Amino acid sequence: MKQGIHPQSYRTVVFKDMSNGVAFLSKSTAATKETIQWEDGNEYPLIKLEISNTSHPFFTGKNVMLDTAGRIDKFKKKYAKK
Repeated sequence: MKQGIHPQSYRTVVFKDMSNGVAFLSKSTAATKETIQWEDGNEYPLIKLEISNTSHPFFTGKNVMLDTAGRIDKFKKKYAKK
């Protein structure tokens, strides 16, 4: 790694997948104001994730197509031939 271009302020944080509630402890430089009580009794900053390896179709083997807010319909409507 090049010297002087990587952050030095790594800290232990909890990442929580909001789609299934799975949480894991790791290190990050991401800023957050929320905290959570972890299994070891300590309080750590909390970073919420929409999707992680425990809920992503590639890692779970479940091929699920998510159509959030009708994206396909919006696309078809926008680009429909008039």
